[in-house]
Amino acid sequence: MGTMEQIQALKERMQQSIIGQEAVIDRLLVGLLANGNLLLEGLPGLAKTRAVKALAKNMECDYSRIQFTPDLLPADVTGTEMYFQSDAGGQFKFQPGPIFANIVLADEINRAPAKVQAALLEAMEERQVTVAGTTHKMAPLFMVLATQNPVEQEGTYPLPEAQMDRFLMHVRIEYPPLADEIEVIRLVRREEQAALMAQTQEGGAEAPRPPIAQDVVFDARREIAALHCAEAMETYMATIVQATRTPAEFGDTLAKWIEIGASPRASLALDRCARTHAWLAGRDYVDPEDVRAIAPDVLRHRLALSYEAQGTGVSADQVVAEVLAQVALP
Repeated sequence: MGTMEQIQALKERMQQSIIGQEAVIDRLLVGLLANGNLLLEGLPGLAKTRAVKALAKNMECDYSRIQFTPDLLPADVTGTEMYFQSDAGGQFKFQPGPIFANIVLADEINRAPAKVQAALLEAMEERQVTVAGTTHKMAPLFMVLATQNPVEQEGTYPLPEAQMDRFLMHVRIEYPPLADEIEVIRLVRREEQAALMAQTQEGGAEAPRPPIAQDVVFDARREIAALHCAEAMETYMATIVQATRTPAEFGDTLAKWIEIGASPRASLALDRCARTHAWLAGRDYVDPEDVRAIAPDVLRHRLALSYEAQGTGVSADQVVAEVLAQVALP
């Protein structure tokens, strides 16, 4: 089975566990193949954690979940040096924290204080953790999937702009439509029945399918890195980001809405995500539709809206839509 076929098999397995959130599954795969970290935002019960678990369960990887709380310490995430006494004498040994996994779910990341968020920042950006003056490298396959609730803000610590910029994409999760919600009810009921049957009948549980190997992800990344991106497409992506920095050149509306534009990380993220989106669509070149499809997820957390935009209820997605409308297609 080829690389593309195995990635599609991973997608199909995830879709069997997640109903009504196909866009979220697509973005998880884009983040995985683009070697980036994702911020998932949605109300409670919209399968944020379940989606991450579905990805980890079907891959050959180590998975860890960190429940962020206001009393969390950086050492609870990174690990710490511990003293061990033996016959040969005492010595300090590093005990890795839950950040040392392939897929890390940082649940309710905005509930962690600034020191913990900063500790996570080094792991996300530098792919390493420094404890007691010693640097410890993360695994080659390493991905942080952070979640946050957009409504309940009591007792939270909003992520600073510098850390938000480290996330490749900011994915919003919406309520599923009625037909999909009915399927969710049926899916969970079947899972409960299967679990009860496995408890009462020895060997009654279905044999698990072998997970997708990590090498498949690395092979896919090599193919994506070699994907053709025309100079006109590069200019298009750079112009979209430039439009957020000099909005007055692209219309009075944008000039009123945008206070601070996106950083160069946005251009890099657009390129990586657009190439990954094209590869998943089975093409060997980047199309304008690839850029337009992933632009909202790449840009919505990188824009600082003006007081006027916030006061009139203009969302970041509306601003991105206006940017895409004003920038000419290549």
